[in-house]
Amino acid sequence: MTDARDRESIHSRGPTTRRRVLEGVAGLVGTAGIVGMGASSAGAMDRDTDGNGEMTARVEARQDDPLADLPLVDAHTHVIPEETLDMDPLHADELVSRMDDTGVDQAVVHALESPEAYPVQAPSWWVLEQVEAYPDRLIPFCSIDPRTLVYEEEFGAVTDLLERYVDRGARGFGELKAGLPIDDPRLETLYESCADHGLPILFHTDDKAMEDEVGLPRLEDVLASFPSVDFVAHAHAWWAHISADVRREDRGDYPAGPIEPGGRVPELLSAYDNIYGDVSAGSGWNALTRDAEYAQGFLEEHHERLVFGTDFLAPEQAVPQLGLFDRFELPADAWANIRYRNLEGLLR
Repeated sequence: MTDARDRESIHSRGPTTRRRVLEGVAGLVGTAGIVGMGASSAGAMDRDTDGNGEMTARVEARQDDPLADLPLVDAHTHVIPEETLDMDPLHADELVSRMDDTGVDQAVVHALESPEAYPVQAPSWWVLEQVEAYPDRLIPFCSIDPRTLVYEEEFGAVTDLLERYVDRGARGFGELKAGLPIDDPRLETLYESCADHGLPILFHTDDKAMEDEVGLPRLEDVLASFPSVDFVAHAHAWWAHISADVRREDRGDYPAGPIEPGGRVPELLSAYDNIYGDVSAGSGWNALTRDAEYAQGFLEEHHERLVFGTDFLAPEQAVPQLGLFDRFELPADAWANIRYRNLEGLLR
């Protein structure tokens, strides 16, 4: 959920190569299209309005972009059924149009099932319906509020529901944003179910949802207890811990100032092979921009454990993460990991 209110093609199942991902997307939009969609310059954020002249200028600019031929996959977007928080609804057609404008080739679309997640829920069944028209662009995730488990023992309702979502194409579980501790026993049942189905889990942790203490001891216990589940961490309480000097109030805020080495985020990324970081939303952007020198080293060291994301959910929403590739210097191979490879390896 946005913090401001806070392997053939990547779509198919099984192993793939980077070349096949490119070929899959190129087959969707054409060779010239993937060149444009792979670029992340500021100019690529606006739809062409000046005819062939502007298009020519943009193509020429992309010829000097070493990342132009790398797919860009957004690990964190939403569709929203109704107006809320003074923001218009967002449906799949508008999401794909914005992806075209901003150079995003494919995007994971997350469900919102918990009352803490957003004022308007976006249930999994509706998300799965929305993405049906764009099987080569949109990758559905599903979610179930863990409190629904009240119906599990007698009816098996949650198990059946998750199986139906998977059968309909869900390739991961998220966004998990329930108002419970991250190690609540009811969540453990969902973790086990996701392990059974091979679903990665993207979760939002702050001072109100998927709660943890300073130092993230509950998250570490979950990572150790469910080693077969890949977790993708997002939001304030996770990204505040990029620094070692975390205060309790930072779990729901955007800490400022230089980063103190020894934070729990780099420690957990190094210690556990089933945790990844989602750079989306204000929390991810803040973590990477509050101390540019530290962030450069962090990206260099942990590019194999990070995924690109925006948390896009409203038609006019700004997405600063598109400037990530111009702001920092990494080899193209490292950028490829962040832009699509890491996520590709996580999807069911």
